Amino acid sequence: MLRRLYHDQPESFAFTAENREWAEAQMTKFPESRQASAVIPLLWRAQEQEGWLSRPAIEEVARMLDMAYIRVLEVATFYFMFQLQPVGSVAHIQVCGTTSCMICGAEDLMAVCRDKIAKRPHQISDDGKFSWEEVECLGACANAPMVQIGKDYYEDLTEESFANLLDRFAAGEVPAPGSQQGRFASEPKSGLTSLDEDAVQDANASNTLARDLADTIKRIDGSEVPIRTPWRDLDQPGAATPPPVRDDLLGPKGGIDEPTPGAQPAADKEISDDGITKQEAEVDGKGRPEEGDVAEEPAGEAKRGEIRAAGETDETVGSERERLGDGSGPLSGEASGSTAPGLPEAGDTAASQETRVLASDERQPQALDAPRSGTADDLKRINGIGPKLEESLNGIGIYHIDQIAEWSPHEVAWIDRNLEGFKGRASRDDWTGQARKLTQGGETES
Repeated sequence: MLRRLYHDQPESFAFTAENREWAEAQMTKFPESRQASAVIPLLWRAQEQEGWLSRPAIEEVARMLDMAYIRVLEVATFYFMFQLQPVGSVAHIQVCGTTSCMICGAEDLMAVCRDKIAKRPHQISDDGKFSWEEVECLGACANAPMVQIGKDYYEDLTEESFANLLDRFAAGEVPAPGSQQGRFASEPKSGLTSLDEDAVQDANASNTLARDLADTIKRIDGSEVPIRTPWRDLDQPGAATPPPVRDDLLGPKGGIDEPTPGAQPAADKEISDDGITKQEAEVDGKGRPEEGDVAEEPAGEAKRGEIRAAGETDETVGSERERLGDGSGPLSGEASGSTAPGLPEAGDTAASQETRVLASDERQPQALDAPRSGTADDLKRINGIGPKLEESLNGIGIYHIDQIAEWSPHEVAWIDRNLEGFKGRASRDDWTGQARKLTQGGETES
């Protein structure tokens, strides 16, 4: 399914004060620097507020979550729960057209949509109230055919009951969701054969809650939505707060068309059998932090996309690495521990040593003006270095394998941060370890 942004976009988007407070509360559910995990609820709330997702709304969510615009756009275009063009002012109908529903009458439901709403999917009805589309399986196969409207499922539909459902929506009603034939859940039409003690109400818990909220087709302006944060105590000093909105992530018109590296928590820290990181274990030297220990606060975060000149230090550059890997996978990163920067330990790989190097201690490896004897080594003998990386290394004066073998953790960290397009590769593939093996007459693994 090809999903594009609508051709006619509004000038701007802003959450209402209540919805913004709600969105910021959702962000506090996640650990520091993991706020991107709130992208789906924030996009959904933006859609509930406006009815559909505009480009300015997607950009606003990107700013709030400190994410590259392209990353949020990827989410919005992947899930068909997000509408990328205007929909009916009352309701947008999503008709399941996959196997079970198709066998049980989904085509009849789509015929009703064509007759009562519009001839084509995503076309808004003449009165502006409704729109519709066919979607893939919504997972209510036992109660086929069905449609989704807003958050809710309407199941066990017939051509007549569905037409009546649309008439009731048009009249301003909010019909009860769930089975339209009186089934409690997904039991046989003859009735429950087990767990019948649960059927003490006239509807199951999900449908009862949906009926009580009655917000299926209501635009959510936030005024009636309480802000609840049970996952944290707002009165406690030092409680997590959402990060400040970053306005520098978007271009003049709010667009970024290329992935931008972002500071992420360490996905590849060394984890011990009892579930703590090596850095945490070093707090008391016993493999487990003691009660009352406080981890050292990392320095500030580097600006996204920033490349520093050789030898430059910047106290505002934090210990969290910004990296994009090889450009073909998801964003990743490494966070610095609280030990003294740049001090290797026995058994440490270059990658684990690098995590202890603060940005202010990085330094550019010593460069050569030209290859010795006029001939450069084949750096591609090191796994992870291809022709493009070899060219980049030659461009900064690295021509020989023994140069790489002599890099300290400080120099590996500089390479990791500054090798444009391949950030993090040197430590991840342990270039120094491979180079030392090669200089000693060994071979790297193919």
